[in-house]
Amino acid sequence: MRRIKFLTLLLVVVLCMSALPKWTRAADRVQVRWFVGLGAGSDEPTIPKQQAIVDEFNKSQDKIELVMETVVNAKAYDQLNTEIAADNAPDIVGPMGVRGRASFPGAWMDLSDLIKENKYDLSDFDPALVNFYKIQGEGQLGIPFAVYPSFIYVNTDLFDEAGLPYPPQKFGEPYKDKDGKEHEWNMDTLRDLAMQLTLDENGNDATSKDFDPEKITQFGFGTQFADIRAKLAIFGAGNFVDDKGKAQVPEIWVEGMHWLQDAMWKDHFYPTAAYSGSDILNKGNWFESGHIAMSHVHLWYATCCMAGLQAKWNLAVVPSYKGVTTAKLHADTFGILKNSKHPKEAFEVLTYLLGEQAGTLAEIYCGMPARLSLQKDYFAHLSENELFKGKDINWQVVADSLKYPDNPNHEEGMPNFLEASARYGKFSELLEGDPTFDIDANLKGFIADMQAIFDTKK
Repeated sequence: MRRIKFLTLLLVVVLCMSALPKWTRAADRVQVRWFVGLGAGSDEPTIPKQQAIVDEFNKSQDKIELVMETVVNAKAYDQLNTEIAADNAPDIVGPMGVRGRASFPGAWMDLSDLIKENKYDLSDFDPALVNFYKIQGEGQLGIPFAVYPSFIYVNTDLFDEAGLPYPPQKFGEPYKDKDGKEHEWNMDTLRDLAMQLTLDENGNDATSKDFDPEKITQFGFGTQFADIRAKLAIFGAGNFVDDKGKAQVPEIWVEGMHWLQDAMWKDHFYPTAAYSGSDILNKGNWFESGHIAMSHVHLWYATCCMAGLQAKWNLAVVPSYKGVTTAKLHADTFGILKNSKHPKEAFEVLTYLLGEQAGTLAEIYCGMPARLSLQKDYFAHLSENELFKGKDINWQVVADSLKYPDNPNHEEGMPNFLEASARYGKFSELLEGDPTFDIDANLKGFIADMQAIFDTKK
């Protein structure tokens, strides 16, 4: 009798197991690990939303088990380094910005062959964004996902008070001054306009002989929340290291340094280090202070950092320099590590995340979708945000700015990055804090110091 009961129970178990959906039998699947932490996604509110996408993927097919590994940002870099060194690396990493990806040079798989083999359609992306992830000597290291273009935030109240027309909102359009005269929208025109919008406590603008640079109450222009590389990117794409590992300062960046120095210490329309952290400029959050007419910063700034601004504002395109337009870009993507043991399955997951789930993920990370087909809905949703309701913001400026990314990007890596960034940070401190700083006299020593840092093996 016991034997009959046992066989009956066994039969029931077998029948129940056979009735379970295939997705529950993880042992039959290839496991693909997704590492989250180099960028957004490791904060507590986002984790359940990402896990829901993982669960949905696992239910949608029976060949791959996707497993998410979340590490807080402060520990993620060390953790990933440890896993790579132990030959226990995940397959997919993301989202991550340029700096996150560049922090692991040589670790990423060139996706070119997988894109070709799978006939992956890239037509829903601006070609400039696809090329943004083509890294010389390494290949196609990513597919566009979430983007944060840069542009000019314009305090239109300050323009109205000065009786000045607003800057252009379309690339290629000239700036029309108050007399109707047209000027090419370039860095020279921006300088002239910014000086008229810079005021001292007596209301004198920076073009006046009575202007007092020690008592400025309103500035005309500045690139906000940026290190020196980001401030120089508007003059053209570049880096302090060339593709052969040699330290350099691109000529356009040398010219940009002189432009910035004059803007701060001669023309006085650009905040110096002392003014930058002052109460006048909200201790570093310049545009929110309401005391700067034009601020160059990224899309993420609109949703994170200007809720306290009382003035009316809008957007304008960045000016050109020597006929070339560069709108520096922050961008997130997902990468597959070279030592992934399951590259084909990892690519299948990658295309799911960056295809079917691209809109949902971008919303989770508060990013603008790189997919052209998703951008109309994105801007419609953005306009409904409490921060922007009732405001006639020209979001087309944001979309158009994606056509002019800085490539190489201002956040690209350098050998011994922490030491290198500390050295160029010191150079920047002198440029922004000392009116007597001799740029040209210090360049040779700066390049030599950077080369010594690059040559030090870590």
